[in-house]
Order: sequence, then structure tokens, then C-alpha cells
Amino acid sequence: MPHLHAKAILVVALAALAACLFAEVAGAAADNVQRGREFARANCARCHSVERTGESPRKSAPPFRVLHQRYPVENLEESLAEGMVTGHADMPEFRLEPDQIADFIDFLKSLEE
Repeated sequence: MPHLHAKAILVVALAALAACLFAEVAGAAADNVQRGREFARANCARCHSVERTGESPRKSAPPFRVLHQRYPVENLEESLAEGMVTGHADMPEFRLEPDQIADFIDFLKSLEE
């Protein structure tokens, strides 16, 4: 009987550890989304809608919440790293660091949900 009790304690301990690890990962993902959202609000919201609702201030600038309907948002990673250039002069060129790119992509993905 003591052997079964020890196994039960081990199973409970492992489940608690897994729950803690999951909570830590979920918290880190939420931080990434928040940093990406802050970047978008500071650098993109002048032209694009960066929220779940509302029109873009600039009619020709698509709302970020629909970008995933046009293409996988992960496709933006290379452009963001090398310097995104568009056909109109008003959009600034961005060159982001890998962690900034990950945050921004995580933010865009959060708009798909």
C-alpha cells in the first residue's frame, strides 16, 4: 500500500509542475502579444486599424485583423527583418530585431482568434 501512495504523490507533483510550466509559458506569450500590440499602436495605428474592430484611418491601409485572410502573417518575418518597404511614401521602413518580430507576429496572430 505505501508504494501506491508514493506513486499517487508523484503523479500529483508532476501534474502540479506541468500546470506551473504551462502557466509560465502562457504568461510569456501574453507578454509577447502585449509588446507587439504596443509596437503596432506606436508605429502603425496612424494608418492601420490595430484593434479587433474599427476602420483604418487610411482607407488603403488594411486593418491588421484581416491580414491573416490575405496571407499567413508569418510571411512578414523576412520583410520585417530586412526592412519592409511599400509602394507609398507615407509608410516608414522598419527593421526589427528577431524578438520584436516574434512579438509583432504573436500580436497579429492574436487578432485571428
